[in-house]
Amino acid sequence: MGIQLSFQLLVAIITAVLVLTALSMSRGISQASKLVEKQTQISSLSSCNFYSGKWVFDNQSRPFYNGTNCSFMDDGMACQKFGRKNLSYLYWKWQPNDCDLPRFNATAMLEKLRNKRVVYVGDSLNRNQWLSMVCILESEIPNHLKYVNYNGSLVTFKAIEYNATIDFYWAPLLVESNCDDPSYHRVEERIVRIDSIEKHARIWKDADVLVFNSYLWWRLNLKVLWGSFESAYAKYEYLGMLRTYELGLQTWADWLDTHVNRTKTRVFFVSLSPTHNRGEDWGKANGQNCYDETEPISNREYWGSDSDPEMMKLVEVAIKKLNEKSGFKVELLNITQLSEYRKEGHSSIYRKHWDPLTKEQLANPSSYADCIHWCLPGVPDVWNHFLYAHLLYL
Repeated sequence: MGIQLSFQLLVAIITAVLVLTALSMSRGISQASKLVEKQTQISSLSSCNFYSGKWVFDNQSRPFYNGTNCSFMDDGMACQKFGRKNLSYLYWKWQPNDCDLPRFNATAMLEKLRNKRVVYVGDSLNRNQWLSMVCILESEIPNHLKYVNYNGSLVTFKAIEYNATIDFYWAPLLVESNCDDPSYHRVEERIVRIDSIEKHARIWKDADVLVFNSYLWWRLNLKVLWGSFESAYAKYEYLGMLRTYELGLQTWADWLDTHVNRTKTRVFFVSLSPTHNRGEDWGKANGQNCYDETEPISNREYWGSDSDPEMMKLVEVAIKKLNEKSGFKVELLNITQLSEYRKEGHSSIYRKHWDPLTKEQLANPSSYADCIHWCLPGVPDVWNHFLYAHLLYL
């Protein structure tokens, strides 16, 4: 009897060992398979032009989040809250010609950003993109483990469990100007201190990821200041839009080259976000704009008259020179052409109006439509999808 029990025990032990070995091998094969799959995906994405493609209607996987549930939604972008009934703008997915973008996994993104700091630096369109990222990520975080803090030009979203920080910093011209107050920047005469950036840059010097944009504010007639705002001997002059923009980008690039730790920090520049203020660009009557638009533009060759290719070229040149000079890599998120098609994606009249609307405005809604900023969820989610792909796969 004792021998029989010992034999049965031995068989049980051998069986258990074999089962555990099989499970371990299966797990190892599964992990290896996932690794090969990810390497294949990385290879595909690295050779893919994300920005050449088309918008595809997809009401299964879009939107990434429910805008009405986003804890930190801005009333300037909350189109559903302010009465937008046509919601088809929520369901358009950007499909590159050469690849499929990886599924946006908010938890994976948070894990990638654990113990890191991301800073979006720029104007209100970059704030539009920052808020998009916040809404995507915060939907996966319990209320007691997240918060947003406002401190002048700096707005901070904190994911406490991950010790991840995602900031927005208001610097519409990147360099110093008299438009730097986040609340009171609508001045009559706009002045840019073209060779001074340290006032802003010291705030985001330690970031792990920097996401810059700057375009629309340079389209104004800026006066260039040489010297300080306080100096009685400062010199002022007008240099023209392109030259002024070029000098501002040079100051930005020089600062990056000197101060950013290139082994730690990844730097991105988001190309110009198009406006849709001129309806005649896509066949509407003069004086019309994005108001009451419900479908994207289907003409693949469309390019709006407010989008300046010369200014885009200056960004590309500044990035290229920085790379050639010292090997510093700035990654361009070229969102312009794909966003050109989305005339129906703007906040339009579906937002909070800070000043009471007049009878004349109410009689002509296009007169107060915002055709610059974007509804959320919406187009900026795609810009962040590109950022996600870069950070997790490239």
